[in-house]
Amino acid sequence: MLLVDVATTSASLAATRSRLAKRALLVDMLRRAHPAEAPVVARYLGGELRQRRTGLGWRSLATMPEPAAVPSLDVLAVDAMFEQMSMLAGPGSSTARMALAADLFGAATEVEQRLLRGLVAGDLRQGALDALLLDAVAEAAGVPLAVVRRAAMLAGATEPVASAALGARSPDEAQAALEAFGLTVGRPVRPMLAASAPDVATAMAGFAGREVVVDAKLDGIRVQAHRDGDDVRVYTRSLDDVTARVPELVAVVRSLPVRTAVLDGEALALDAAGLPRPFQETSARSATRDVELAAATTLAPFFFDLLHVDGHDLMDAPLRARLAALDAVAGPHVVERVVTHDADAAQAAFAGWVAAGQEGVLIKDAEAPYEAGRRGGAWVKVKPRHTLDLVVLAVERGSGRREGLLSNIHLGARDPAGGFVMLGKTFKGMTDEMLAWQTRRFRELEVADDGWTVTLRPEQVVEIAFDGVQRSTRYPGGLALRFARVLRYRDDKTAAEADTVEMLQALAPTASR
Repeated sequence: MLLVDVATTSASLAATRSRLAKRALLVDMLRRAHPAEAPVVARYLGGELRQRRTGLGWRSLATMPEPAAVPSLDVLAVDAMFEQMSMLAGPGSSTARMALAADLFGAATEVEQRLLRGLVAGDLRQGALDALLLDAVAEAAGVPLAVVRRAAMLAGATEPVASAALGARSPDEAQAALEAFGLTVGRPVRPMLAASAPDVATAMAGFAGREVVVDAKLDGIRVQAHRDGDDVRVYTRSLDDVTARVPELVAVVRSLPVRTAVLDGEALALDAAGLPRPFQETSARSATRDVELAAATTLAPFFFDLLHVDGHDLMDAPLRARLAALDAVAGPHVVERVVTHDADAAQAAFAGWVAAGQEGVLIKDAEAPYEAGRRGGAWVKVKPRHTLDLVVLAVERGSGRREGLLSNIHLGARDPAGGFVMLGKTFKGMTDEMLAWQTRRFRELEVADDGWTVTLRPEQVVEIAFDGVQRSTRYPGGLALRFARVLRYRDDKTAAEADTVEMLQALAPTASR
């Protein structure tokens, strides 16, 4: 299959908001793909490269050749080139990588270059989310969606599922191939995800008085631990194997009174008082191979689910049964919880845990199975929300469905000594109407345009919601907002009335934990 076919479909996906139209486009492409191409096509239509790291980025693509006039690139050949780039290391690797990238982009037409740039930068934004892609795989293969979703959950990825389903000669054969996927200790499964609610009362109302499990939501990294005898593997939420980086977690799992197990939980760094340290310390510790840093910061595991124990799969069992088994296996290393049907009790737990430095709560249906990879209503997260009125300092051009618009805004807090201090960027929370308005508005405030970023007069105030504050060497103030999103533009406030960086610094000791 030619890459131009995938690129054209990607452009069409970005141009429509209709879920049905998107699914039809995906189904058509998946049916046209050869079984060997299906995994790559599926990943590209999902907006990602198969290779997690290529060494390329937006800046390295700034000087790529002009687009080719005639399409010639083959999907599998393109995947092979990215694979070659990802394997380069050592002296001369940067030069070799850029030469490969120049060859690739020089052979790509304009629409193909747009696809490749979006895949490399990770911001294709075509609206073909993984859940929708699984819908399309089910329709293209003629098998029940539930079978496809379960297979993807157990496989930990869409590509092998697409390959198995679309490589079959009949729907019955496809279903049999998908049902052959099972939970395998040592192979990560997609983690179950939570929906969001603005407050505890709203979350509790969604369970209509049923008994729920209220877990403390820890501000750590999601970990999935697999044990098979003395062999222990630890995976992150994105299913990366970090076993070698977290020996203390391996030791805890190896000490549990089980032969085989698959546990789901969080890992975080604690201070001497047992309170969570800033998230960046946990994140940096799990990402590093530095021996000194590892020795200085120890991670502690806190498990909240058990998917398998000693030969028994528990994913289809109700949560209350899984928790009973978890308590028997990992009692000292279990997340704090309250089991209740009372909204006041849930609110009290929320307030207590937030005051102790935790991130909020997860409220869970006590009878629900473990639905890996899904963000359904069985789990609902609630976190305290912070807001600030900040000033827009600059804005970046959009891509994908936002091409032609000014999208990603640079946020600044007022410095009482004069000027503004940048705290980060966001394109979250913007409606189509807001995007159209800000594109017009920011052109009025433009003072410079380098072709990607438009620098503005610091006049427009925007109300930003965010989940916390973290230390950052990337921005001059040494702080950055976590999960910032736009609530509204404040035309009733001037930049002189915007919140100060001192207000943000006051939040940092608690909001960053």
